[in-house]
Amino acid sequence: MAQFVLPPKPKRSPLNVAKRWMIWLIIAFLYVWTFLEINIDWAAVSERFISSLDRIIPRLFSPDFSATGEILLSMLETIFIAFAGSLTAAVIAIPLGFWAAANIGRSQFATALGKWFLSAVRAFPDLILAILFIVAVGANPFAGVLAIAIGATGMLGKLYSEVIESIDMNIVETMEASGAGKLQILFKGVIPQVIPEFLSYAIYRFEIDIRASTILGIVGAGGIGTMIQFAQMNRNWEEMGMILLVVIVVVIIIDYLSSMIRRRIV
Repeated sequence: MAQFVLPPKPKRSPLNVAKRWMIWLIIAFLYVWTFLEINIDWAAVSERFISSLDRIIPRLFSPDFSATGEILLSMLETIFIAFAGSLTAAVIAIPLGFWAAANIGRSQFATALGKWFLSAVRAFPDLILAILFIVAVGANPFAGVLAIAIGATGMLGKLYSEVIESIDMNIVETMEASGAGKLQILFKGVIPQVIPEFLSYAIYRFEIDIRASTILGIVGAGGIGTMIQFAQMNRNWEEMGMILLVVIVVVIIIDYLSSMIRRRIV
């Protein structure tokens, strides 16, 4: 009967052990320093938390079902905002993805410029973009669509460029050698390879935008976030509980459907 002998464990050098301990000490120091510098009044936090448990939490778990119709309409508006923004971003990000792809562009400077541009777009949080667009176009759902679209463009453009960089370039080179034009190479050699992952990433981004669009209404960009703000201002915790219940159910359903669609695509 054959016996299997495990290979000996690699010896740890004292330098590697010291480096590992140094990293853990630095992480521990950062955590301790952060909590000490925050200056949290734990007594006040505990008192407020206990008070919330007595006054707010029971009301949150007693949702006001009489407001279901209005909440569903606001949630539908939120879905429309996320869908319009995601669709716009998915289209705009395609040329940006080709711009930032290193294996497509002939100029390294142009490729680097494309990557820097996408990084700059991703640097702006959706909430900040919503505030800027509210100033520009007013407090309405269109501001939310623009904020979602710009915010999603940066992420999708980066993901698209990575997908393009991972394509099989042998197909492209073979088509070039056979005398195919640039448009033929693009539509016959490149796009068929990237479309499934493009669609998958676009759907995944739609999931993220559903969650993001629920918050944008707090600053006046439309959707169910406006109802959340009014419920919080009026201390209407029963309505807030119903809003949260609707948001949770809708997000779970959309996550399930999008995951099923992405599995079929990829």
